[in-house]
Parts: sequence; structure tokens; C-alpha cells
Amino acid sequence: MAVTKWIVDPVHSDVQFKIKHLVISTITGSFKNFEGGATSDQNDFENAEIHFSLDVDSIDTNQNMRDEHLKSADFFDAEQFPHITFQSNYFHKVKGDHYKLSGLLTLKGITKPIELDAEYGGTERDANGNIRLGFEVEGRISRQEFGLNYMQLTETGGLLIGEDVKLIANIQLMKQN
Repeated sequence: MAVTKWIVDPVHSDVQFKIKHLVISTITGSFKNFEGGATSDQNDFENAEIHFSLDVDSIDTNQNMRDEHLKSADFFDAEQFPHITFQSNYFHKVKGDHYKLSGLLTLKGITKPIELDAEYGGTERDANGNIRLGFEVEGRISRQEFGLNYMQLTETGGLLIGEDVKLIANIQLMKQN
């Protein structure tokens, strides 16, 4: 069976996260540097193998002070754990353009299974003749399950930051020849 290799095009992709601040508003951040790819059956993306790696040091929330705190041992500990990685277990169509993506996420040295929703955006040939396809991937993780236990409280006893982290990735893959 012929396989097709795909590589993430970082110029046309982004990886964001959202977390509640004071449980009343949302902070959005992104990772500027990442890489990944997929291996699929030549005719279909069903059961594709998908892998991804984020450079923790590239975190960006538009606030340098907050970014430095997130890189510290209070949160991601970028010096000791420079990458967040994902390796798929399965990728299956649910209905129409909607898929379930399941795999192992490793964050801060802790590996746990997660399930994400993926929506196929389409396939197109670019100006240079390269075949590209797009997916939007979304999911939620519990930050504490991955050792992000920073628990500062507000004056009223509420959490300064929320427990759940929403992940959103818009990924464009380019077919490798």
C-alpha cells in the first residue's frame, strides 16, 4: 500500500491556547515555533499517523512578563522541558468533515492520552503545484493533569487562572514528494 507523507507548513498554520483569568475573561496565547507532520494512505486521511512538537520557549501572550512566568518552573519549565509533543493513536471520521483525533500528549514530562476534534477544511493545489490540506483541531486539557499546578488565589478565594485549557490549532499540511 502506498503511503503519503505530509509536513506542517508553519507559515500557514497556528497553534493557540485559551485559559480563563480570574474566571471572568479569557487570555489567549500562541506558540510561534512548532513542527509536525502526518503519514496517510495515498487516497485517504482516515487512520493517518499524526505527530506534532511545540517549542515551549516560543510561547507568546502579548505580555513579556507573563510569557517569562509561563516559561518558568511555576508553569511549563521550558529549560527542563523545552517541547510539548503529541503522537496520534487514531484519526477517524465521525461524520462529514468531522474527525476524532486521539493520542498521547507529553507536557512537562507527563504523558497522558487526549482526544481532540478535527475539522477537515479541504484540499487544494498551490501556485507551485503542491498539494495542501487543512484541518482545524480543538480540544481541552486539564492543566493540573500535566503538572501545571500554579494555584494562586484571588482575594475572594477564587482561582487566578482556570483549570481547563482550550487548544485550537489551524494546521495546513503540504504533501511531500
